Amino acid sequence: MALDPADQHLRHVEKDVLIPKKMREKARERCSEQIQDFTKCCKDSGLLMVIKCRKENSALKECLTAYYTDPAFYEECKMEYLKEREEFRRTGIPAKKRLQKLPTSM
Repeated sequence: MALDPADQHLRHVEKDVLIPKKMREKARERCSEQIQDFTKCCKDSGLLMVIKCRKENSALKECLTAYYTDPAFYEECKMEYLKEREEFRRTGIPAKKRLQKLPTSM
């Protein structure tokens, strides 16, 4: 049975695992400044990082949580996922492999 590339129905694993994974990846990109600040603080603080980096940790959690709880961000990630899935169903080539197959000589 061939799957319709344009089918918008989501399986539970897509709703509960794959789309949230995409949300985490994109949120990390968008919160990269907070991640860098927290990482730097941890490196500079050593064993005292739990105490010294509370402000940076709170800022990072706040940034990530804002994305995780934003319905518009969920929709954006869902549409991106559906687009990738549609392309995979049409071509049989996963997005990661498709990106690697671009010509390297320019």
